[in-house]
Amino acid sequence: MDAATQAGWSHRHRDVSGGWLRPTVFGAVDGLVTNASLIAGVGGGGVSAHTVVLTGLAGLVAGAFSMGTGEYVSVTNQNELVHAEVAVERRMHERFPEAEQAELEQTFRGYGADEETAARMAAAVSADPEQALRVHTREELGVDSQDLPSPVLAGAASLAAFSVGAVLPLLPYLLGHASLVAAMVITALALVGGGTAVGRLTGRPLAFSGLRQLALGAVAVAVTYGIGRLVGGTVA
Repeated sequence: MDAATQAGWSHRHRDVSGGWLRPTVFGAVDGLVTNASLIAGVGGGGVSAHTVVLTGLAGLVAGAFSMGTGEYVSVTNQNELVHAEVAVERRMHERFPEAEQAELEQTFRGYGADEETAARMAAAVSADPEQALRVHTREELGVDSQDLPSPVLAGAASLAAFSVGAVLPLLPYLLGHASLVAAMVITALALVGGGTAVGRLTGRPLAFSGLRQLALGAVAVAVTYGIGRLVGGTVA
């Protein structure tokens, strides 16, 4: 057992590749802020509770599928671009292996290896063409072509998270308590809670993360509510 393990430290890292965390957080916050703002806008216009529920549900379904589809297409396109660039790199390795090995030597020297060590390392890596290609890809593209995020996972995470976030402001109306104030209180608590959760994941100060999320969401809700009041009063 090494010293780190004895001291209670773990060298395991969390997923930072964006496979699920980014679309989940983005989807949940987007669903919450979007639907809270939508409900505040139509509620500020003086419409009936039934119209608020109908608008909120329509916003939830439309937004969730839009987010899920957009995330799936975005990640798919990004992966396709990576694969296309890897194909270019593969052709370079097939046609100019010596030049690619020399490039790898230069990379290792940049990490602090002396010329002899860098040459041995480059030769060892280049002996396995697939490993050499993977190393070159990581160095030149900044990604591991064999460990790309899943479009299905990203799309599903975004769709589900948006739905959960979007339903929260609707809860008072769905439970028979048609109160815009209650909806906004739930939204505020969810924004603070979501921001705090993200702060815990990222190591940022919890209070700062929660209040930052609340402030940004409050601006969107306030502006939309003001427009609803303005337009609703004009129509009336």
